[in-house]
Amino acid sequence: QVQLVESGGGLVQPGGSLRLSCAASGFTLNYNAIGWFRQAPGKERKGISCIKSSDGSTYYATSAKGRFTISRDNAKNTVYLQMNSLKPEDTAVYYCAAGGGCTVLSGAYDYWGQGTQVTVSS
Repeated sequence: QVQLVESGGGLVQPGGSLRLSCAASGFTLNYNAIGWFRQAPGKERKGISCIKSSDGSTYYATSAKGRFTISRDNAKNTVYLQMNSLKPEDTAVYYCAAGGGCTVLSGAYDYWGQGTQVTVSS
């Protein structure tokens, strides 16, 4: 059974950092790509970043460039999203997903985690 489990969310002050984890089971990270998405209340789910399994190449949406870093640990079957300089507008539920290609388009992904809440507030 394919399963993705996110963790690492929480409450952080503006300017702070968090590292989210996406632990995969039931398949290895050799699945084509793992992506991170987020959904704020009342808004659409949006892609943030993805990492390609074959060569580790990455892609970042404009909102994530320069502040977020995606990485993977194949031995632990885990993908991480390091988030720095967090802003209140980063508040959302963050999801990871496994799919056929490294893209920030949600329709390209087949498996989704349950999400982890990130709240940026003073």
